[in-house]
Amino acid sequence: MTAQQQTAAPPRAGLRRFLAPTPPAPQQCELCGRQLPDGHRHLADTEQRALACACDMCAVLFTRPGAGGGRFHTVPDRYLADPGPGLDEATWQRLRIPVSVVFFFHNAALDRPVALYPSPAGATESELDPESWQTVVAATPLAELLAPDVEALLVRRSAGRGECFLVPIDDCYQLVGRMRLHWQGFDGGSAARADLDAFFGQVAARARLPRKDEQR
Repeated sequence: MTAQQQTAAPPRAGLRRFLAPTPPAPQQCELCGRQLPDGHRHLADTEQRALACACDMCAVLFTRPGAGGGRFHTVPDRYLADPGPGLDEATWQRLRIPVSVVFFFHNAALDRPVALYPSPAGATESELDPESWQTVVAATPLAELLAPDVEALLVRRSAGRGECFLVPIDDCYQLVGRMRLHWQGFDGGSAARADLDAFFGQVAARARLPRKDEQR
């Protein structure tokens, strides 16, 4: 890890189910206390830079502009795929990501994009300069479609190309938890790679191409 990289803040309750080695206890909505099923919704807490578990009623509430004073934003369920070549080798090398996966999201509080990648320590932030981000924007139309704080551009370097998906931000932290659970050795090991393949297979199955009204 270089001086330009730092481990992101630890997740709170909304992410613990992705990291726990044993089945978690029943979850509750962090706003109203209602018991939650598996596959429940999440809210992005922009003050704490964390995800909060939410019931459907609270998730709907915070889809309204200005609800909660702008602190909470419901994580959507949009999945988009980029049919193009994605990030080329030069763009990937410029990002200096030490593993094969990275995700980007726009942090509204910082008013800038942030780059994170899975590691044995969790989600690790890599410094992202404006010029490098512009090369990503030029490489995929998905980069300019991200809703701040709640959607991410997920990129995997494989077979000489960087395949790109727009996904809900909680999916990225789910991936971080899965990689942390299975990681072995320097490169993650065979179990982590198999789980990574399965995860991206699920994302690809859910993703659709952007509609014309979504394209830049």
